[in-house]
Amino acid sequence: MTEGLASGLAERIDARLQSLRQAGLLRTLRPPSGIDLSSNDYLGLARDPRVVQALIAGAARDGCGSTGSRLLRGDREAFVATERRFAAFKGTERALYFSSGYLANLAVLTTLPEKGDVIFSDARNHASLIDAVRLSAADRIVFPHNDAAALGNALSTWRSEVSRRGDAQIFVVVESVFSMDGDRAPLSDYAALCHANGAALVVDEAHAVGLLGARGSGLIEEAGLDRDVCLSVNAAGKALGVAGAFVAGPAWAIEYLVQRARPFMFSTAPPPALAAAIDASLEIVAREPERRRLVLERAANVRRALVAAGIPVRPDHSPIVPIVIGDNDRSTLVAETLNAQGFDIRAIRPPTVPAGTARLRLSVNASLGADVIERFVTALATALEAATPWHAVSS
Repeated sequence: MTEGLASGLAERIDARLQSLRQAGLLRTLRPPSGIDLSSNDYLGLARDPRVVQALIAGAARDGCGSTGSRLLRGDREAFVATERRFAAFKGTERALYFSSGYLANLAVLTTLPEKGDVIFSDARNHASLIDAVRLSAADRIVFPHNDAAALGNALSTWRSEVSRRGDAQIFVVVESVFSMDGDRAPLSDYAALCHANGAALVVDEAHAVGLLGARGSGLIEEAGLDRDVCLSVNAAGKALGVAGAFVAGPAWAIEYLVQRARPFMFSTAPPPALAAAIDASLEIVAREPERRRLVLERAANVRRALVAAGIPVRPDHSPIVPIVIGDNDRSTLVAETLNAQGFDIRAIRPPTVPAGTARLRLSVNASLGADVIERFVTALATALEAATPWHAVSS
């Protein structure tokens, strides 16, 4: 036990850790091992030789580190070129690259919304969106998950109050494909509501960019809402297989982020070689649309196989397949049983998901063949049966 001034803190933290352990919520760090059923590398680009070689060439050209923020000495032509390419990919005027999606969401929601404004946020938004909304100076309203009617009612209730505040603005913040449930937001409904109420729609496309739409740029593109969304946040570390995230939108919004967004202004810029790797990923996404088709086909095959084995899952159209078990310890036990058989799948527990909905988050990627799917479903059914009592929980 730590002695001196920190002894009380150490005791308190030890008690907190014991509580997590007793609740079945203690996490562990574990490197990848076995067949990948848990990462977000949907297209298999993280290890694609073309992406790897682009990263190596970029490091040889620009060095390992950027050495400063973009506004000091950290800017590089590689960033500017990739931002220009990504903006064209998304069909927007400009894009701005951040070292993580977390920072990108913080930048958008702590910079554009101001005191007196109101942010409406989906109840199942990602933690980075939740934290960003909390840190914003604006008022915040959480509406039920994917409930356009509830959002419409809330907007109607608040519209007169916002009007009374003068130049106050309304923001609606959602994910396009939700990271833990794999379901899609009703973006067309939200866009119509935002248009009717003068609200700005902000969409986190983390689990859609690279996968959905004719170009693979995301659900915004697939829904035909390129002109109806104010800003999108787009991860480069999931389907694109690299790291960081782009905020894409109108030139005035991106320029304001450059000038005022603290997570951009006061962060050392990412390694410039990442920009070269992202360029290679975007080229593959453009030239090999069959990868996107294959992932979604295999996700559909997994869902059919699970249902056939008596394991209910929702018929969503994304590579994220949640298998909701409910109990924290039981979810961990099932995951560990599958890990021992060579399947790398992880238990997802609160606070990442709501209490009572602990689950396995099955993440389908392009490399999963029919034989692997069959073996996994068989092993999962056996593991669930052994971890009795078990019953499916609606998520």
